[in-house]
Amino acid sequence: MTVKRFIAGVVCPRCSEMDKIRAWRDDEVEKQYRECISCGYTDEQSTVVQAQPTEIPTRVNKPHSSAPQAEEMVINFIPNPGMTKH
Repeated sequence: MTVKRFIAGVVCPRCSEMDKIRAWRDDEVEKQYRECISCGYTDEQSTVVQAQPTEIPTRVNKPHSSAPQAEEMVINFIPNPGMTKH
């Protein structure tokens, strides 16, 4: 016998009724189910954990292969004497 439990605070995606969704899982077929008792909406998901896709290599997530090519310079900011705030 499958125990179907209500999920507190969940809103149905179809009819927008709150506290009308109940959920259960079937370990034989490795699925998890949801249904709304107001409008009959049903949903199912697999409980099998799938491998995460690998991240696409970009310039942001690749480590630097060499030191930056730019030369370090010191910059002095000199305020404009003609622009004074009073």
